[in-house]
Amino acid sequence: MKKITISLVIASLAAVAAVLPSSAFAETVVIVSAKNPATRMFSEQAAQFFLGKSTMFTPVDQADGSAIRNEFYKKVTDKDAAQVKAIWSKLVFTGKAQAPKEFKSNADVKKAVADDPKAIGYIDKSAVDDTVKVILTLQ
Repeated sequence: MKKITISLVIASLAAVAAVLPSSAFAETVVIVSAKNPATRMFSEQAAQFFLGKSTMFTPVDQADGSAIRNEFYKKVTDKDAAQVKAIWSKLVFTGKAQAPKEFKSNADVKKAVADDPKAIGYIDKSAVDDTVKVILTLQ
């Protein structure tokens, strides 16, 4: 009986994992160039850059509508991606800021951040290499 129950639990977990987006299991990290002296950051600090409230770093964004973007904004700013887009639209319209440049993939975001010591972005932890530095891991 125990073998059947354990088998059913494992099969159920596998079925759930198959329908969840891959980002549900991925760890998202905030990165800067390996050349940047920053070593650590809190979520509240990262939110300042991604909401246009500070120009100390230049934010680099994932593609609009991507799962990682939606998850990132929910965890860091407690807003959904549409709310963040509205904030940036207002900043751009009033001439106070330029919206973050969007990139299609983790690799593209990583390259953009690695090439600019002032840039900050977020990618899946599995995409990190020695060209960038993790300054925040989102749980």
